[in-house]
Amino acid sequence: MAASDTANAVAAAALPRHVAIIMDGNGRWAKKRHLPRIAGHRKGVEAVRTVTRAARALGIEALTLYAFSSENWRRPEEEVGDLMGLLRHFIKSDLAELVSENVRLRVIGDYRKFSADTVAMIDDAMARTAGNTGPLLVIALNYGSQAELAAAAQELARRVRDGEMAAEAIDTEAIDGLLETSDLPPLDLLIRTSGEQRLSNFLLWQAAYAELLFVDTLWPDFNAETLQEAIDAFGRRQRRFGGL
Repeated sequence: MAASDTANAVAAAALPRHVAIIMDGNGRWAKKRHLPRIAGHRKGVEAVRTVTRAARALGIEALTLYAFSSENWRRPEEEVGDLMGLLRHFIKSDLAELVSENVRLRVIGDYRKFSADTVAMIDDAMARTAGNTGPLLVIALNYGSQAELAAAAQELARRVRDGEMAAEAIDTEAIDGLLETSDLPPLDLLIRTSGEQRLSNFLLWQAAYAELLFVDTLWPDFNAETLQEAIDAFGRRQRRFGGL
């Protein structure tokens, strides 16, 4: 193998196929600048745009962003409304780019709990990118990993009850196949911004052997450079998957 081929192979091995990010710190970013929280969320949307472009440039196959958790309904109604408005704005302003850049847009979570116009926009955006063959941009909306796992357990219980499968046939593959991420590459790297060190009910099953990286950078300040630093950190880790 030529030296250049070896270098390319090493670089490919160091590149995660699937990266997920818990985008945290919008409110603190705004507070530090004596701005309303919505200003932090607006800046956070700009970071989404920057990071998704950077991920495409790096060749990452799938990028999953935790945009709205099932627990975020506990926030003030005005803030939830602002977040929904920013989501609609992002779809309106960036959909043409996603289509032209061959990006497939996916949404995981019970997004149908949102307003009818928001649901219609999401459905239209996914339909318009469904035929694309390039990288995946996955947005987690009204998503909670525990609810996802409970739904998979309920479906398996129904199949056993109806005689479609034996209880002994339930294994990790059966559970994995019923998750909303079943057709995505395995999760390689999960990043959380803002210095917090918890998963907050995000991709709990999928993160079983993912590399976890907690960075102090607030999400609105996360950019192509900090993403590259995260990828570099991933490349320095040794992944044993329980072996030696």
